[in-house]
Amino acid sequence: MLKLNRKSIEDYSIDWEKNNIQLPEFDYETVKYNTKKNPTWIHFGAGNIFRGFVANAYQELLNSKKVDTGIIAAESFDFEIIEKIYKKYEDLTLLVKMNASGDFDKSIIGSIVESITTDNNSPLDHNRLIEVFENPSLEMASFTITEKGYALTDAAGEYLGIIKKDIEEGIEKPVHTMSIIASLAYRRYLKGEYPMTFVSMDNCSHNGDKLKTSVITIAKEWAKKGFVEDGFIQYLEDESKITFPYSMIDKITPRPSETVKKHLESLSIEDMDIVITSKNSYMAPFVNAEVSEYLVIEDKFTNGRPPLEEVGIIFTDRQTVNQVETMKVTTCLNPLHTALAVSGCLLGHTLIADEMKDGILKKFVETIGYTEGLKVVVDPEIINPKDFLNEVVSERFANPFIPDTPQRIATDTSQKVGIRFGETIKAYEKREDLKASDLVAIPLAIATWCRYLLGVDDEGNTFELSSDPLLATLKESLTGIAFGDETVDLSSILANKSIFGLDLYDVGLGQKIEEMFIHMIKGKGAVRATLEKYL
Repeated sequence: MLKLNRKSIEDYSIDWEKNNIQLPEFDYETVKYNTKKNPTWIHFGAGNIFRGFVANAYQELLNSKKVDTGIIAAESFDFEIIEKIYKKYEDLTLLVKMNASGDFDKSIIGSIVESITTDNNSPLDHNRLIEVFENPSLEMASFTITEKGYALTDAAGEYLGIIKKDIEEGIEKPVHTMSIIASLAYRRYLKGEYPMTFVSMDNCSHNGDKLKTSVITIAKEWAKKGFVEDGFIQYLEDESKITFPYSMIDKITPRPSETVKKHLESLSIEDMDIVITSKNSYMAPFVNAEVSEYLVIEDKFTNGRPPLEEVGIIFTDRQTVNQVETMKVTTCLNPLHTALAVSGCLLGHTLIADEMKDGILKKFVETIGYTEGLKVVVDPEIINPKDFLNEVVSERFANPFIPDTPQRIATDTSQKVGIRFGETIKAYEKREDLKASDLVAIPLAIATWCRYLLGVDDEGNTFELSSDPLLATLKESLTGIAFGDETVDLSSILANKSIFGLDLYDVGLGQKIEEMFIHMIKGKGAVRATLEKYL
């Protein structure tokens, strides 16, 4: 039996390789020593996209001797991950890339050579974090902590309770990730105002600004209370010393798959259990992921960086990063994903890949992407939009081995529709040769979302709606609507500029969407019939 640990991959390397599992090709002890002495990269957010994409890319540099230090993984939210997934397996990850053909490409990722938490109750971890940030060698801290990880305020604009506490108590034992980063940056400032770069790799617009704003906001609040001096604020805002570049990341790394677990166990690899932590993180010693991956980063580093461009990461200017993100989020991927999410829930699908076998749903997303989206797509030039869209439709969404569900994608839809659909609608309105009122598939997707909010599928069965911060308000807006109604008023949703970025009635789409919705509530099977009618 094989075990995922350093001794096993050294002593039984032939057995691992017989199973077509690629092993690290660098001297681990040397890299670990170098990292301990002169750390260069620390990453916050020790989840699957980091292990299955970022750490894997960096391992290629280690294997080719282009770098000689590893990555330090730090977890600031779910400390169980470090103990149950990192420490237990000596910071190794078994990466399984799932091809649409059914083949698995397997490798062991060993580029993470140290794992720690931000737990204030762990003096060893706490002191090590300070030591890392006080070292002049540190080039960057990167993040995959989700968009929520940067939020300091609630819906009313008030500081979260955890933030209020961090502001009041100062730099010694902060709890929120942004407060922790501000505290560690202050240690670096005091040690010598050393330069470094903070890179958000989270999938959200203008991620570098979100990170920068949050860190500086905490720092300014501390300055008001005398915990830090004004020079610290100037240090954070001095782009010759500290930068917060934009990035765009795109890779699907879903929850651990039982199919992959069984496959690995069939190769006599022990202890591949899937762990669900008390904070509801789904983790395993392996990461299953799609093959496709994109990471585009604004090339704005103050203390050096690894040559990641040699392993497929794209470095460019800020405008191009924005254009790549706009292409992906508003036309070529995310709008299609949302359409599949809400329609899939209504039509009884539980896998995105199965939806792509459903002829009308495939036509739905192709119409959104090719017919409506490409007319106004922003072309970043470094990635061809049509080629990107082809890959999304023909390979990525259709891959039956990616266990991604419409129910997961439907989470927080109210926070997404403004970007995923609203921006294309605005682009149509700006063009003299196009009219938003001529759109069909995009308003149909919005009507489908409204129909989804009723929580009743196309067969008349109730289902649980995915979480959404506006869920209660949205459901209340639909109170009183009954199946078979000939008229409806969806204006509280469709005219809400905070949701869509514009009033959909003003651009000739509000009434159109209501008509589509009325067709969808005629009775059993009406959702599918409506999709077929309009497409």
